[in-house]
Amino acid sequence: MSERNITTILSTSRSINALIIAVLVVVLTQAPTTAIAQAAGEYRTVSVAEPYLEMHTGPGRGYPVFHVVDRGDSVEILMRRTDWFQVRAPDGAVGWVDRAQMERTLQTTGSEIVFAEADQEDFTNAKWELGVLAGDFGGANIISLYGGYSLNPNVSIEVWGSQILGNFSNGWTGSVNLTHETWPDWRISPFFTLGTGVIHTEPKSTIIQGEDRTDQIAHAGAGFRVYATRRFILRAEYKSYVVFTSRDDNEEVEEWKVGFAFFF
Repeated sequence: MSERNITTILSTSRSINALIIAVLVVVLTQAPTTAIAQAAGEYRTVSVAEPYLEMHTGPGRGYPVFHVVDRGDSVEILMRRTDWFQVRAPDGAVGWVDRAQMERTLQTTGSEIVFAEADQEDFTNAKWELGVLAGDFGGANIISLYGGYSLNPNVSIEVWGSQILGNFSNGWTGSVNLTHETWPDWRISPFFTLGTGVIHTEPKSTIIQGEDRTDQIAHAGAGFRVYATRRFILRAEYKSYVVFTSRDDNEEVEEWKVGFAFFF
């Protein structure tokens, strides 16, 4: 087997573990401020019980406060984005309020408010999904980031980016996938996937004297998504790749990965 063959890339576990930790931190800490809006669906109008309610220009603490609603006034809830609520003030101003402030408001009856966490129904009907997975790519370690958009409860489109690290070569892949879930309302939901993309391989010059390669790839695979809690899921999958090389010698590579994702 040629040394340039991507299936001979050996793993460097310390590097891949550091990357996994770094990516998980970025993904999980950014989740609350990157989610796409979902309907509030719990309460439509609430009354301000604190001295004031601060409205931000966007769903995150980095957005400035531009408007304040006084105690006793009511606000209309328009939509919810994870822990941020878009509301309309009595004067028509529209802005975003964090969950901590909203839980100190009152219903129109004077009762306290408790906003429900995401549940399995939200998992089934979610439009967007972001995640990080790691595993084995033809004998090499691989770490992947992906984002997906659900066209309907059964079919979604996903964009993937992966990094391959090794003692002999480094590489990356990028692909677009079509995923089909037969039973999206199950807590453990199996799926099938097809996709295409590119793979780029860079031999390390101190070990291998060879040219970089960029080849087209196609894959078919299967896996399952498991609803864990709140907006988090576990995901595991297997893919079989065909690498269309320029040497009239196509390569076949098997891949498996597991990881975490969140939906919104």
